[in-house]
Amino acid sequence: MIYTQSGTAVEPSVVPVGGSAPAGVPAKRRPRRILVRLGALAALVAVWQLAAVTTRNPSFVPSPKAVWSQLILTSTTHDGVRGYSGHYLVEHLGISLRRILIGSVLGTAVGLILGVVMGTVPWIRVVTEPVVTFVRALPPLAYFSLLIIWFGIDETPKLWLLTIAALPPVAVATASAVYGAPIGLVEAARALGATRRDVIRDVVLPNALPEIFTGVRLAVGLAYSSVVAAETINGVPGIGGMVRDAQRYLQTDVVVLGLLAIGLSGLLIDAALRTAENRLIPWRGRS
Repeated sequence: MIYTQSGTAVEPSVVPVGGSAPAGVPAKRRPRRILVRLGALAALVAVWQLAAVTTRNPSFVPSPKAVWSQLILTSTTHDGVRGYSGHYLVEHLGISLRRILIGSVLGTAVGLILGVVMGTVPWIRVVTEPVVTFVRALPPLAYFSLLIIWFGIDETPKLWLLTIAALPPVAVATASAVYGAPIGLVEAARALGATRRDVIRDVVLPNALPEIFTGVRLAVGLAYSSVVAAETINGVPGIGGMVRDAQRYLQTDVVVLGLLAIGLSGLLIDAALRTAENRLIPWRGRS
C-alpha cells in the first residue's frame, strides 16, 4: 500500500515500468504450454503409427520409423551414395530456402513500393488493384509453364515464380494500411508544415507497419507453399524437387520427410518473423 501526501491510500500498480507484467504471465505458463504441445505431438505420432499399422501399406502411409530411417539415409553417405540424389537433406533444404529467401525479398520489396504508391495515388490504385487481385488468385502452376517458356529451366523461372507468389499479399496489405491511415494524424502533420514525403515516412508508414508485417508473413507462407511447384522442373537439388522425385518412384517415406522438413523450417521462420515484429513494432495494439 502506498500513501500520498494527503494520506490517501493507493494500491500500487501491478504493471511495472515498461509494461513487463504481461510478459511475466506467459513466462509462468510456458512450461505448461511446452508440455501440452509435447503431448499433442506424441498423440499425433501415435495416430500416425496406428494409421500405418492399420493400412499395412508403406507406399500409402509410411510409419514414423520408416521416415526416421530415411532421415538418417538422406543425411549420411551409405553404400557410396551421398544422401538423396547426391545431396544431403540439409543441402536440399538449404537450396530451397535460398530460393524462397530471394523470391520473398524481391516480392516483398516490389510489393511494398507498389502498395505505398497504390495507397497514396488514387488513380494508380484504380488501375493496378484488379491486376494484383488477378495475379493473387492464380495458382502457381498456372503460370509456371509460361515462365519456363520465357526463361528456360534453370534458376530464373523458379525465382520469378516465388517472387510473383510473394508480391500480391504485401502489395494488398500495404495499400490497405496506407489508404486507411488516420486522417487526423495526416492533417495534423500537414498543418505543422510536413511535406508529402514526411507524412508518408513519419505518419503513414509507422501506422501501416503492423499490417505490412502481416502481409510479409503471408508472402513468405505463399512462397513456401509454391516451392514444390517451383521445383517441379529441374528442381534437384532442392527439397521440393526431392519430394517430386520421390513421388515418381512411390517413395512415400521420402515424400513425408520432405514435407516435414518444409513445415518445420516454415514454423521456425514464421517464429523469427513474429519475434522481429514484436521487437520492431512495439506499439502494435497500443495505438
